[in-house]
Amino acid sequence: MATIYDVSFLAGVSLATVSRVVNNTGKVSDKTRQKVMDAMEQLDYRPNTIAQSLASNRSNSVGVLVSQLDGPFYGPMMREVESVLRAANKHVIIAAGHSDEAQEKDAVEFLLSRGCDALIVDAEIVSNDYLVQLCRGKTPVVLINRMVDGIAEYCVHLDNLRGGYLASRFVLDAGHRQVAYISGPLFKLDARERLQGHKQALAEKGIPFDEALFHEGNFIEEGGYEGMAKLLDSGKPFTAVVCANDQMASGAIALCLERGLRVPEDISFVGFDNIPFPRYISPKLTTVTNPIQSMGKMAANWVLQQVYDCRDAVFNHKFEPELVVRDSVAKLS
Repeated sequence: MATIYDVSFLAGVSLATVSRVVNNTGKVSDKTRQKVMDAMEQLDYRPNTIAQSLASNRSNSVGVLVSQLDGPFYGPMMREVESVLRAANKHVIIAAGHSDEAQEKDAVEFLLSRGCDALIVDAEIVSNDYLVQLCRGKTPVVLINRMVDGIAEYCVHLDNLRGGYLASRFVLDAGHRQVAYISGPLFKLDARERLQGHKQALAEKGIPFDEALFHEGNFIEEGGYEGMAKLLDSGKPFTAVVCANDQMASGAIALCLERGLRVPEDISFVGFDNIPFPRYISPKLTTVTNPIQSMGKMAANWVLQQVYDCRDAVFNHKFEPELVVRDSVAKLS
């Protein structure tokens, strides 16, 4: 097996120069870099990452725990994390928690066992106490999409309560007074906070929260579809529906169209997340931004800053939601 010494000899450069090329650090002329790359190819040389990690006490890998591996929400987050870290010559190891406490803990233990230099954790079910202890361990941890008291400096999160408030306040300001709500699963903190924002907007208008106009969904299209069917079949009148994410809003709108209802003429809709596809449906969906890509970038920047001493990596803890007004809400006189 070829060694770094063989590459150095064949390329006619120092060991330090080969190391700079391999690790993409320091200044090396294009001509010298190409000589080293040609020698590596000729010798079929591969850097010994295990030896490198033992020598530097760094694996140059970052563990990422996400709730799910599919869907239009987590994909962009993982893509941004990987892109930022890859640009810094770091690699990611991804595990999924599947919204299950045991699987989340198992995924964390797996990532720690792989010798990751840091963890980026999007955990929905494990307790705050567990996360506090995790953040106080030897491996640096940054939490994404969650705020935990006592470890705010390790959290990158969205003000979900404010987002829920903005969504519901918009339809109320448009004159709607009978407003239904399809929430995410309430064991998830972001779903509870968005519902709390909805209730706050109702209270400001003097409108009591009506359980008959509420359905607990599951953050996917089927949950919105089933929730809309339940609301319509209840016979309780309403003119607008606020959905806790765009996927459920899309499912709810599909059910309305199947039943011959017009959007927004018969029923208005507001979603949450501002994922790509609702801006292309008809009518285009009014929604609230959830900048998960930017939060992914910030989490990666935190790792670069705190673990790899990249001081030019910009970091921001808290993100504010914004209302995106499109065509799915009708104004009532």
